[in-house]
Amino acid sequence: MSLTAGSRPDGTRPPAAVEEPTAAVAAAAVKERVPRRTSKAGKVPFRIRLRRDRALILMTLPVILLLLLFNYVPLLGNVVAFQDYDPYVSGNGVTAIFHSPWVGVEQFSRMLDDPLFWSAAKNTVVLFVLQLVLFFPIPIALALLINSVVRPRVRAVAQAIMYLPHFFSWVLVVTVFQQILGGAGIIAQTLENHGWSGFDLMTDADLFKYLVTAQAVWKDAGWGIIVFLAALAAVSTDLYEAAAMDGAGRWRRMWHVTLPALRPVIALLLVLRVGDALSVGFEQFLLQRYAVGAGASEVLDTYVWNMGIQNGDFSYAAAVGLAKGVIGVCLVLGANKFAHLLGEQGVYKK
Repeated sequence: MSLTAGSRPDGTRPPAAVEEPTAAVAAAAVKERVPRRTSKAGKVPFRIRLRRDRALILMTLPVILLLLLFNYVPLLGNVVAFQDYDPYVSGNGVTAIFHSPWVGVEQFSRMLDDPLFWSAAKNTVVLFVLQLVLFFPIPIALALLINSVVRPRVRAVAQAIMYLPHFFSWVLVVTVFQQILGGAGIIAQTLENHGWSGFDLMTDADLFKYLVTAQAVWKDAGWGIIVFLAALAAVSTDLYEAAAMDGAGRWRRMWHVTLPALRPVIALLLVLRVGDALSVGFEQFLLQRYAVGAGASEVLDTYVWNMGIQNGDFSYAAAVGLAKGVIGVCLVLGANKFAHLLGEQGVYKK
């Protein structure tokens, strides 16, 4: 019996082989799966990203509305800094802006000629430098201290104790310091009971700048370590193990591994702190104003409040606040440029 080509000895034909897809067919299938509307740079179009991220956009929409309402819309009120604003010239304060006369930069000239403004500016700068030197390094040191604790329970308890004062109001903070360091406080009364002369640090104008710095440290130093602890948590343990195998002790590991890991975060927070140099506090100084006098406790924030709210000089207060904001923006840009020169990213990249 003769066999045909491709047949088996029993006369049956083998099953047909499944053909492999050619390169052209595979390319066409991949092309169909890729979205058609893509930019030349390979980016997803805005409409597709909008439809894809609509849930996240809806979640952030209330926050955006709050920012617009309470942070950006009030910026339009800075126009009164160039006016002789009178809120009673019209039926309400908003329409009064359109009826108040324009005076140009007269309010700014008045600000430069006001000795009380320069006194408040001097106190603000002194307090900023003092808090930058004494307060800024403390959260870094506390973060390193907590990170060195091995037991998780001890670390959690230490963090909770340090975080707690942040949630106290400034009224409570000043009250606690008054009960400890005031003339009728625990320390002064104890000294008097043992024949020593008492003291009252809460009314000492010369020591006021150190007092408010101590209050700020006690209240917010523990809260400031959160960012540094997050940065330390991202450091790989392999780096510490490699340094220990090379013979590096605890201090060497901290200097060559831990601090370089914190350097970008320190640079970022330092830039933000410099930009906030003219805002050293409001409630803290207002509460203690009458105890030490305006000469020691008057800063730019309280000066704006006194001139604008108490004296009703809204245009002049707006001019001082606008100048303070412009100087703060310039300080942020300058500090960020300095961070770039040091090789750090800062607030934004180059």
